[in-house]
Parts: sequence; structure tokens; C-alpha cells
Amino acid sequence: MNLWKRILKMNGRQLFRFGMLFLKNPLLVIPTFRASTSTIKVCNELFGKRHHTNRKENAFRHALWNLEICIFCQKRFKNDEKTTIWAEKVTNMYEKVTQNDPLDEAMDCHNNAIGRKLFLSHFAQKTDNMIVFLLKMMENSVKIEKIEEINNCQDKLVYISD
Repeated sequence: MNLWKRILKMNGRQLFRFGMLFLKNPLLVIPTFRASTSTIKVCNELFGKRHHTNRKENAFRHALWNLEICIFCQKRFKNDEKTTIWAEKVTNMYEKVTQNDPLDEAMDCHNNAIGRKLFLSHFAQKTDNMIVFLLKMMENSVKIEKIEEINNCQDKLVYISD
């Protein structure tokens, strides 16, 4: 998830849609970017480049990314539900413009949703415990081979490759 490389690969229509999302919410550009860079930094420190594959580390990264977007943007919204809606909009748009295969996209969207659920249920305030909690979740993540299998993993991280 190299954000700048992905942005540079966007076509004009994709870039326009992404730009409009941030133009409507200019005060969220910096917190969203900081959350994204913080997530990459944590994952690089913990996993090296392994989080760029479709393994457990990738599931961790997507959940952490959404959790951190919520935490970083919460100050602007002062409303947890609006904060999670923003994180969902940003990450769903990101998944659409990256044009991964359907199983990969479904996996990423599921893990993104797990991060937003964690924000609402456990981590509305940033704590070091969230990393430990996600690492434990990663240990219990489920390998999937079909999109339909995600339905059986509502509260678990999912991954595709070993």
C-alpha cells in the first residue's frame, strides 16, 4: 500500500473522484494522510515488506489503517459514527481505484470493516493496546479461498496467502 505510487497510477476519472472526496472534506486530508503513513510505519517496523502481500500481515495492516483513520479524524468530527463513515468512504474508494481482483478486494474491505468495528467498540481513544489487540487477532485470522467464506468470519481478520 504505497499511497503515492497508487495515486500516481490513477487515471483521470479515478483521480477526480478521489480529489472530490477530499475537496468536500479538506480538514480531513492531513489526518487521513497521517493515519496512512503511521500505519505503514508500524507495519514496516513489525513485518518488513510482508504486509504488502495477501498474508496475515496484510489483514493486520488494513484493520490498523481504518482504526487509525478513525482515531486521527475523530478530533474533526467529534462523532464516532461520522468518523467511521468517513473512514469507510476513503478506504472503499481506495479499494475501487486500485482495481485488485475480486477476492483480494473483498478481503481488504472485510479487514477494513474490522478496523472500524474495533474503533467503535474498543479504541475510540488511541492506545498502545490496539497494536497488541490486532496482533492477537492476526494470530486467529482465517485463510479464505472464496469470497463467500468471508461471511463465516464476521469478527475475524481474513487473508488469502500463507
